[in-house]
Amino acid sequence: MYRLSNEFSKGHFTVTIVGCGGTGGFIAEGLCRLLPPRADLVLIDYDRVEERNLQRQNFAREDLGLFKSEALAKRLTKRYRCPIAYSTFPVGMTEIIYPGLVIGCVDNGLARREIASRIEKKALVWVGGYSMSVPRELQRGPQLENALWWVDAGNGENYGQVVIGNTDVASCWLATGDTYLALPLPTIQKPELLNQAPTRSCAEVAEEQGPTINLTMAAVVVEVVRRLIAGTCPWVQLYIDMEAGTLIPVLATPEIIKSLSKRKGGKP
Repeated sequence: MYRLSNEFSKGHFTVTIVGCGGTGGFIAEGLCRLLPPRADLVLIDYDRVEERNLQRQNFAREDLGLFKSEALAKRLTKRYRCPIAYSTFPVGMTEIIYPGLVIGCVDNGLARREIASRIEKKALVWVGGYSMSVPRELQRGPQLENALWWVDAGNGENYGQVVIGNTDVASCWLATGDTYLALPLPTIQKPELLNQAPTRSCAEVAEEQGPTINLTMAAVVVEVVRRLIAGTCPWVQLYIDMEAGTLIPVLATPEIIKSLSKRKGGKP
């Protein structure tokens, strides 16, 4: 079975959550329990906590009026005794730190376009050294290593999907036999993500989404992150349907990746 490279996690790394509303807020708390001490957590969101957020999102009444990223960072830092950084600017104005992971929990094409433009510049890096599996005399130049993965999460009323990728390059490398170093960006795998219009209001979202879909999405994303860090993640996509009670994975295989790489669009 093919796995996704966990080269990014071998030393100190950073996990950045973009969007701290319905799904992102629950992911942040789940990662406080999961991440090793060598990992930093950064929260990005410029929306403020409103009364209508309290029923469905991971906020309390004392958070009202605060930026969502600020409220979560302060509360979770105190609860789990670990420093959490936050930004109250859009992702396009915030530095993405690598190596690490970017978890996108946004609901519109513009925000995903901004994430894509930041990821593609940092996802793959050239480093010195030689591969042990290839004779030294046959190697030329430095080696390519994985520095970032983008885990994109999106959902509707009672369904959702998680898509994993990191490059806009058409071809995808196999670092060692059965390990993927790179996969097409989520916006290449699913170009329709770029066409999603911004959400009209939180009140309307509450009416259009089930009360537990965000918790379910968060649990799946946290498991994806756990496996990415451990080097045991075999998935490129996952689909949740709470009406049918199913979780359907799409495995990262050469056949699947070849078909995904042929999708049109996605490049910012």
